Amino acid sequence: MKIASFNVNSLRARLNILLEWIENESPDIFCLQETKVPDRAFPKKDFEKMGYSIVFRGEKNFNGVAILSKISFEDTNYGFEDGSESDRLIFVRITKINVINTYVPQGFHPLSEKFREKLDWLQRLYYFFKERFNPQMPIIWTGDFNIAPESRDVYNPDLLRGHVGFHPDEHAVLKKFKDWGFIDLFRLHNPESRQYSFWDYTIKNAVKKGMGWRIDHIWATKMIAEKSVRAWIDVKPRLLPKPSDH
Repeated sequence: MKIASFNVNSLRARLNILLEWIENESPDIFCLQETKVPDRAFPKKDFEKMGYSIVFRGEKNFNGVAILSKISFEDTNYGFEDGSESDRLIFVRITKINVINTYVPQGFHPLSEKFREKLDWLQRLYYFFKERFNPQMPIIWTGDFNIAPESRDVYNPDLLRGHVGFHPDEHAVLKKFKDWGFIDLFRLHNPESRQYSFWDYTIKNAVKKGMGWRIDHIWATKMIAEKSVRAWIDVKPRLLPKPSDH
């Protein structure tokens, strides 16, 4: 089974890039973030033609998550227990595997209210996992976490330490998920690699200069991690004309 995740940064703007990548790579499950499209305008038929079932939630210009699957969904859920944050959290069960797709708030600035809201959101997600699942279950958690976990996950840790996305408060919250039972699959299979998944539009030639962040992740519980064979970051779509910044 091949599982992929991509912050598309506007689905309609990046649709051709996405469809071409699917044609070439043929993932069984594909999680998308920041689709920025209301449900009524989601290009569902384009993916159905390629053999995918789709669940999605979104709004115009902001947020939005979707899961595409070649395998039928056994269960689908949107948002937290009260239904809130459905455009940032969507989860399904496929062949008894729980797949959780998240678009974590960015946080803006460490001194801002939005940063507090980001930490609160992650804390809420942590308790969501604790209350709904257990680490002995087959679980895949993926998406744009908006956090680079380690120094090798940013291009200049000394410069960026303390910034949003590479802040000790974020790392402290993220550690709770690891302590609960999640394993970073990319780091499992690439223990020494320095690769990135996000490159700021404002930095010219950021990809070629290696000025990136690894903030997009696929984590899993032990049951899944032990069966995984490979994890990698495909940079090619970022080098195309009018790409996402991920």
